[in-house]
Amino acid sequence: MSAPRHSLRVAVSALPSTVPGVWHADELGTGQAHVQPTGFGVLDAQLPGGGWPVGALSEVLQPLAGLHEWQLVLPALAAATARRTGAVVAVGPPCEPFGPALQARGMPCERLGVVRAGGAAALWAAEQALRCRDVMAVMAWLPQVQPAALRRLQLAAAQQQQLLWVFRPAGAALQSSPASLRLQVAGAGTPGGAFAAPRLRVRILKRRGPPLVEELDLPGCPPALAQVLAAQAARRRAMQAAAGSEQTAVEQTAVEGAAPRSRPGGVHALDRIAVAVGH
Repeated sequence: MSAPRHSLRVAVSALPSTVPGVWHADELGTGQAHVQPTGFGVLDAQLPGGGWPVGALSEVLQPLAGLHEWQLVLPALAAATARRTGAVVAVGPPCEPFGPALQARGMPCERLGVVRAGGAAALWAAEQALRCRDVMAVMAWLPQVQPAALRRLQLAAAQQQQLLWVFRPAGAALQSSPASLRLQVAGAGTPGGAFAAPRLRVRILKRRGPPLVEELDLPGCPPALAQVLAAQAARRRAMQAAAGSEQTAVEQTAVEGAAPRSRPGGVHALDRIAVAVGH
């Protein structure tokens, strides 16, 4: 006689809400030991632990390299360099970092090192920088990189507990990645073509938690600069409106000057010529 089979199925509602070492997939992960706040409250609210993971790979995808990387990570870098020692290494940036702009945002220029390399050399330089104890963060532009290479970078960042961002094209979203966090960022268009302060549209492609369908809207520049740009846009709109009103007045004057004008008594100038000829 065979022993009765006992079902191992247990309703999720019957499980304890909090179990040490157990993570519920419908909740944001909280097991990340260290995070660095991004500087954007809206983004922090959607990230496990409330910021960029320290000692793990964060992958940022965008349509064109060199557009939005610094706007996205600079607030976190400025805060991190104020609290921690160590250098920030940028490997293979598509554009030369502008020192005064970084300094104005709180990123000390003397803490930034730039490695001009591409391809396999850029990957090697990023891995070596991560293995250096005097480096606190690495930014690497690696458009063509294999998952195995990304896994090596993640392990190196975990050993030294460093911040690591890898920037790749938007098409890489279809490829697998060992990154614990994947974001896709693009510039936000302004309805009607009106000029306004730049914005960032961020999609969270991968995180330790439930999927996030909606995009996040983030400011693309500091508040002080946004005020200057808004004032400039207002002046530009006022100038355009004044120019439009002046053009309309000129056109109206031209139309009125071309129209025939009546004379007193309702007699047209051609009528007077006809009378003079008759006499």
